[in-house]
This record gives sequence, structure tokens and C-alpha cells, in this order.
Amino acid sequence: MPVPPPPAALSAVDISGLWKSFQLKGKTVEAVSGIDLTVAEGEIFGLLGPNGAGKTTTLRILTTLLPADAGTAYVAGADVRRDPALVRRRIGYVGQLGGADASATGRENLLLAGRLYGLSAGAARRRCDELTDVLGLSELAGRAVRSYSGGQRRRLEVALGIMHKPRVLFLDEPTTGLDPQNRANLWAQLRSLRDRGTTVFLTTHYLDEADQLSDRVAIVDHGRVIALGTPEELKRRYSADTISVIPDVGAPGLPELSRVLSEAASATEATIEHGAIRLTVADTKRAMTALLGALAAREIDLLAASVGRPSLDDVFLRETGRSLRDAGAAGGPPAAESADAGTAEVAA
Repeated sequence: MPVPPPPAALSAVDISGLWKSFQLKGKTVEAVSGIDLTVAEGEIFGLLGPNGAGKTTTLRILTTLLPADAGTAYVAGADVRRDPALVRRRIGYVGQLGGADASATGRENLLLAGRLYGLSAGAARRRCDELTDVLGLSELAGRAVRSYSGGQRRRLEVALGIMHKPRVLFLDEPTTGLDPQNRANLWAQLRSLRDRGTTVFLTTHYLDEADQLSDRVAIVDHGRVIALGTPEELKRRYSADTISVIPDVGAPGLPELSRVLSEAASATEATIEHGAIRLTVADTKRAMTALLGALAAREIDLLAASVGRPSLDDVFLRETGRSLRDAGAAGGPPAAESADAGTAEVAA
């Protein structure tokens, strides 16, 4: 069987035809079903999907913790299957459970990580000072990790993941359990790492995290990529803005007015609910201007108006027929993901 060529020089991650299945209670469960992805160097790439969609399985394959059943994967120019040791030297990995020693100080954790990656004592100290400054940990470095808050500990774990200056940093659900302030703080730190040239590959089931943090996002469901692009591209490609107006007319006049406003705004869809006319439009600015003109021509006052922007949940809903929020809240991960976790423990 011929060996596939290495990826392009500017690709941090290249995946082709990636498959992974588990045997559970006599049945084959496919956790990853033929994923193809390319992640450019120096971008934040988000793998978004509900619990059990195959995100963690994919991440563990890319970080050499699980073997793939089929397909190829290159990370930082190294073949995951043929040269896992080289992959490990070139990446950082922060799992859901972290890896810091709670009884040691933050500084001791970082210095140990540096020495394990082959840094000299002096180089490890300099890198430790640099990272505690960049990630806002300088005042905490001398404290035992068990005294850190959730957000502080997560920043330390990111520092541990990049102590050796990896080309690619993998993060599995990096902000789970953090409050909004700590989440925003960590987002800022990850953007700073990206700006310094580190490629960040993260999994998440948070819509706002994928939308606001990722340069590009792949939405996965049942082990397949169902949508890929920048958050804005996906929202525009799969959905559209909506305008809701509440005109000063009685209920009997709403159907006819809805028809008139729909034509004026070139709406693709119009609905009436609780006294409001809701229009789906392609060009919000032009549609709003046309709506106001049509209402003024009929001397109808506008009591209220609002514009709704498409979300990544709309994309998921369009592709799967269900809300990503509902899918993610359906309970814990399915058996395939549980098996994945157990296998990863052994592999690690």
C-alpha cells in the first residue's frame, strides 16, 4: 500500500478519511466516520458538536492517545500513525481533567514540565517566567495548585501544554466548568497564543465559544463533519437574518400586511406570531428600509422592531433537524465516548 504524501507546509493538521469504531455489547459503534479536515498554521480551529459527537475521539487520535481504524492524519508535519513520538514532541495537549500536580506549586509544575521536555534548568526558569507573565500567573506561581480557582488552574494547565513551545496546542473542552469571567479571560489568553504563532485546536460544545473564539469551525455530529467554515460563513450559508416588526394594526389586518411587507422586503419566509410579523431576509439593511417605507406609505405606526442574527445552532438545526443545545443537553456521552475514555486511559 503506497504511503500518502506529507501535507502542505502551511498545514498544522491534515486529516483524511479518519475512522474509529468501538465494540460495545456485541455491536459496532462508529465514533468517527470518515472525517476530512485541514487546519492552517496560526489559526484557532474549533471542533463543535454535542456530547458524544466524536470530538474527543478525534482529538485523542490526533494526539496519539488512540489509534485510528482507517485514514491518515498529519500533525505539525508528522504522521500520527508512523511517527507518534515526533508528533508528541511537536504538540501540547490539555485534556478535560488537566494534568497539574495539586500538591506542587505552579512554578514547580512548570519547571518539571520543562525539564521533561529537555530544557536546561536555566531555559526552563526563563520559559516559566515568560508564561506566568503572559498567562497572568506570576502572583500565583509560588502557591500550591490546590489553592487555585478553576480559572487559574485552567490557565496553568494551558501553560503546561505550551511549556516546550509546541507548534500545535490541543484543548479538549477548555472552559467547561468556568464562570463567564474566567471563560472570557482564557479566550483572551488563547487569542494571544494564536497571535504569537501557536495553532490552537479545541473541542467544545459551547456555541458562543466556537462562534467568538474560533477562526474556523467544523460542526460534527455522529462522527461526521456536517459543516465547515468560518462562523460567519456558516451562519450566512445556512441561515439568514430575521426582522420582527409589531405594527399598530389589529389582528385581522396582519395577514394582508404580512404579505405586503414580505414583498417589499424580498423576504424568503414570513410568519405571524403574537401580533408580530417575522420576516426572513437576505439583506437586513435594504429590507428594513423597504419595510419602513411600506409602513409609512400606508400610514401605519411601528410599535417595535428587532433584528435576529443567525447562530451556529441554526446551522446545526438546518443540517440535523434538531437543536445543538437540545442534543448537547440530552445527558452524558454515549457508550462510544465512554469506551473512548477508557481506551485513552490505557493508551496514555
